[in-house]
Amino acid sequence: MVSLMRNALLAMGLVLSLGAAHAFDLGDVLKQAIEQGTQKSSQQGAEKSDSPLGGLGGFSQEEEIAIGRQIAGNLLGASPLVKDKQLQKYVNNVGRWVAAQSERPDLEWHFGVIESNDVNAFAAPGGYIFVTRGLYRLLTNEAELAGVLAHEVGHVIKKHHLKILQQSRLVDIGAKLFAKQAGENDKIKNLIGSGAEVVARSLDKDAEFEADRIAVVLAARAGYEAYGLPEVLQQIGHVAKDDGSVALLFKTHPHPDDRLAKLGDAMDERFDKLKGQALGSRFYRIKPL
Repeated sequence: MVSLMRNALLAMGLVLSLGAAHAFDLGDVLKQAIEQGTQKSSQQGAEKSDSPLGGLGGFSQEEEIAIGRQIAGNLLGASPLVKDKQLQKYVNNVGRWVAAQSERPDLEWHFGVIESNDVNAFAAPGGYIFVTRGLYRLLTNEAELAGVLAHEVGHVIKKHHLKILQQSRLVDIGAKLFAKQAGENDKIKNLIGSGAEVVARSLDKDAEFEADRIAVVLAARAGYEAYGLPEVLQQIGHVAKDDGSVALLFKTHPHPDDRLAKLGDAMDERFDKLKGQALGSRFYRIKPL
C-alpha cells in the first residue's frame, strides 16, 4: 500500500502534463495498424508456425495482436469512430497514460470512441479498446473516463477475451492459425467471425469483478481519483434496465449494484487515503450530434 501511494502521488504531478502529450489522428493510426500489422503478422506467423499454441500462455504477443486487430477492424466496420479528432486524441492520451501503469506497458495501445448510442465499452486482445458515444456522454470528469478505460485495460492484461475465444472454439489453438501459406488473414477472419460478437460476448462474472479491481488500482497509480469507476457504475445503475441504451451492458456485464458491492469489499477504506484528481475542468465534452 505504501508503494501504491507513492506511485499515485508521483503520478499526480505527471498526469498534469497529459494534455500536452503527443496527439494524433486515431482513425489513421488504427487504419495503418490494421493494414501494416496484417502484413507483419503474416511474416512473423510464418516464422513461428512451429510454435505450440496449446493454451493461453502459448499465444505470442504478435499472435494476440493479430487476433485483436482483426476484431477491431470488424468492430469499426460496423460502428465507426466518432468524427471528432480532438475527442479521439484526448481519449487516446488518457487511455495510454492509464495503460502505462499496467503490467503490459509495452503493448501499442489504441483507444477510441465509436458511434453508438448504447452505453458500453469494449476491449479486444492486443490493446484495442473502445467506448461508445452513449457511455462517454454519461461521464462528467476525466477520472471517470480513466476508470472505464482502466477496466477494459484489465481485460486485456488478463487476456479475458482470449480465454473466451478459446473456450468458444472461435480461435483454433493449433499452429495452423499461423501456417506458412497465403490467406492467413482470411483464416483469422473466418475463425473469429464478427468482431462485435466477440467483444460483446458475456465474460465470466469473476473476470468482470477482477477487471474492476484492476481498474481502481490503475486509476490510482495514474494519479486519478480512484472512485471514478464506482461513480460511473452508480450512475449506470440508476438507468432503468429496460432502457434500450443499456440493454447490451446489462446483458454482457453483472448488474452495477453487484459490481459496486464487490468493489466496496475490495477497496474498503484503503483508497480513501489516496487524494487523486477528478479533473472535471479538463474533461473533453463530446460534441452533440
